[in-house]
Amino acid sequence: MHTHAMSRRDFVRRGSIAFAALAAVSRARSGRAQTPNRPPNFVIIFTDDQGYNDLGCFGSKRIKTPNLDRMAAEGARLTSFYSAAPVCTPSRAALLTGCYPQRIGLAAIPRHEGDLTAPPHHVMRQTSPFGLHPDEITLAELLKNAGYATGCIGKWHLGHLPPFLPSSHGFDSYFGLPYSNDMTPVYLIRGTETIETDVNQETLTERYTEEAVEFIRTHQDRPFFLYLAHNMPHTPIHASERFRGKSAGGLYGDVIETIDWGAGRLFDTLRELGLDNDTLVLFTSDNGPWYIKGEDGGNATPWRAGKGTTYEGGMRVPCIVRWPGQIPPGLVSDEIATTMDVFPTFAHLAGVPVPQDRVLDGKNIWPLLTQPGAKSPRDVFYYYFANELHAVRSGPWKLRLETTLRDEDLYRRIPNLDTPLPEALYNLDVDPGEQKSVHKDHPDIVQRLRQLADAARDDLGDARTGVVGKNTRPIGRLAQGET
Repeated sequence: MHTHAMSRRDFVRRGSIAFAALAAVSRARSGRAQTPNRPPNFVIIFTDDQGYNDLGCFGSKRIKTPNLDRMAAEGARLTSFYSAAPVCTPSRAALLTGCYPQRIGLAAIPRHEGDLTAPPHHVMRQTSPFGLHPDEITLAELLKNAGYATGCIGKWHLGHLPPFLPSSHGFDSYFGLPYSNDMTPVYLIRGTETIETDVNQETLTERYTEEAVEFIRTHQDRPFFLYLAHNMPHTPIHASERFRGKSAGGLYGDVIETIDWGAGRLFDTLRELGLDNDTLVLFTSDNGPWYIKGEDGGNATPWRAGKGTTYEGGMRVPCIVRWPGQIPPGLVSDEIATTMDVFPTFAHLAGVPVPQDRVLDGKNIWPLLTQPGAKSPRDVFYYYFANELHAVRSGPWKLRLETTLRDEDLYRRIPNLDTPLPEALYNLDVDPGEQKSVHKDHPDIVQRLRQLADAARDDLGDARTGVVGKNTRPIGRLAQGET
């Protein structure tokens, strides 16, 4: 297991660069329509368990999302955009660090209660002494070091203890729930202090939105990075009286339409303050919809399955990126991109160098967002569940490796879990639902993807085959006696 060549604090000290110089670099890279001497603002709206098909601009016929649809019409829509995991904690870690969660020890959370040989948790628990390692460099820290105001609002899920909270990972402010909204007790934190218990979840989305508006107003005179991570539509879903019963999509639709209203509030605020042309906004989800929740879960059509699986529906998520004057309106790209790519892309636009002392997995996808027909810088994408490699995609081809019924869906209770499932090859261009394996028809492609899988095992490891990765870093853990 490799350790970091320099601590995060050393990186911050050594990475300090004059703000005016960064602004000049940013203007040179980004071109027209920005306020002079100002790098772009960044806003990420990150929803929880929202399906690919839960927005009008991604195909929903029942749920109305006019603000996000307008965002797509005025910006770019990425249709082969992936979360790095089909569950919460690892997907959030990947977004903020630009790394596969396997690389940074957050793909599977060790059990600290009782038998340490027991299978790991799939996400962080309320009693866990673990979290995002203090030496990892987050996007927030990278931008804060360059003069940005940084704020986190909403779900964190990367550790609830002080060394692991947003304030220890580059965020100037935090307001939100440290875990999923089904993990009790449900409590709100501001900074590092609990300010409210027994939270009313019916108004939570609206409260987050108003906090986000206030953050933008407060920091309008300097570059800012806002990470707005809604707890919804993770179950239990809630909507306030103002929105409840209004959507043809039922309560789930009410929840999504509340989120859409919130996005509209943010865009109105940016326009009112004259910040629209200075601000890149990205909207996406942490993973696919939770199908076992029935009407309280979303929809991943046309993809197969949902949350807790490495089929397309578990990890291919909606993504919209808007920046007036920089991203051409109505652009659509079906090239492979991931949440890990946000880190280096935002760093590029801010003129901030990325860390050179560690392996990062993200790629700069700015050309995909600005040049119709641009090709992805990503040759391959790996589908992991926890620390097990399940599948590999390159171009339109997806090779599902040999798995078992246990791997079909983390959340479904089905018999005969050890029943083996053979390798399968899918052409996602012609078979987006992964219904027909063409494994026997393309032995050369199967062999090439197997070689890519071997490279992933060597680099990141694979618990299924017992291979330990050569380039992984440790999870953060509270030492005994620490608080």
